[in-house]
Amino acid sequence: MTHVSAPPSRGPRALLFCAPFLLLFAAVYIAPIVYAAVSSLFTVRRSGLGLTAPTREFHPLGNYLRAFHDGAFTSSLARVALFGLVQVPVMLGVALALALLIDSRSARGKGFFRLAGFLPYAVPGVSAALVWSFMYSPQSSPVNRLLEPLGLEIPFFAEHLVLWSVANIVTWSWAGYNMIIIYAALQAIPGEVLEAARMDGASAFRIAWSIKIPAVRGALVLTAVFSIIGSAQLFNEPAVLQPVSAGSLSSAFTPIMSAQSAVAAGNYPYAAAQSVILALLVGVVSFVFFKLTDRGEPA
Repeated sequence: MTHVSAPPSRGPRALLFCAPFLLLFAAVYIAPIVYAAVSSLFTVRRSGLGLTAPTREFHPLGNYLRAFHDGAFTSSLARVALFGLVQVPVMLGVALALALLIDSRSARGKGFFRLAGFLPYAVPGVSAALVWSFMYSPQSSPVNRLLEPLGLEIPFFAEHLVLWSVANIVTWSWAGYNMIIIYAALQAIPGEVLEAARMDGASAFRIAWSIKIPAVRGALVLTAVFSIIGSAQLFNEPAVLQPVSAGSLSSAFTPIMSAQSAVAAGNYPYAAAQSVILALLVGVVSFVFFKLTDRGEPA
């Protein structure tokens, strides 16, 4: 009788192969999060008119209570929430429209328009904001110079308009990136389905509405989640525009800028608490969005 020996366990060998990744993941991703969460539980105390070194005291809720009573920080959260509610749908609508136009049968020069749409994403965010600061500046704005004969002027840095001036830069930078993702999803639609719809007499608009848009729903959800997370991380554009905004962009215009201000003031635990609050809110919003858009489709 022949005995078949059991195959050797792959557990330790698999762990050995995964060890570099696990160590790197723990060092780069997990450790900073844990450090920020722990640091947020301490408060900074200063005494002696600031002539002595500040001390750190364990006060688990101190920074969080301060953050929720900090009008500048809570206003920045509300401002970014409004930004996301308006800018994300507009940007994804533009990206979807561009992708559908390039994907249409009558489109010419598809390669050129794909590259032209993607090109703004290749421009670093800081550089894009610098270019747009020139476009917005009251002294040099070519837009207002064109409107001058008509007696019109757009106050890009007015308090009621500056948020949308920032949104315009973000939309310009990211619409092409999202367009490429949606366009790639459009390429996965079977040609037989589209041809059958055409043979049934469906117009181009009906094909786009009833076949193409439902088919790219997964790509739209993915880009929406990325955009929600990106809205919460809004920093480069308002930070670059701040020096030329005549005070309409404060140092706490967005939550990240508020945390950066706390870091500049040497209050790292308070900055960590603001970051933890922002991360939790983004996680909750992303989770709720996934639940609202989940139709039980396989991933």
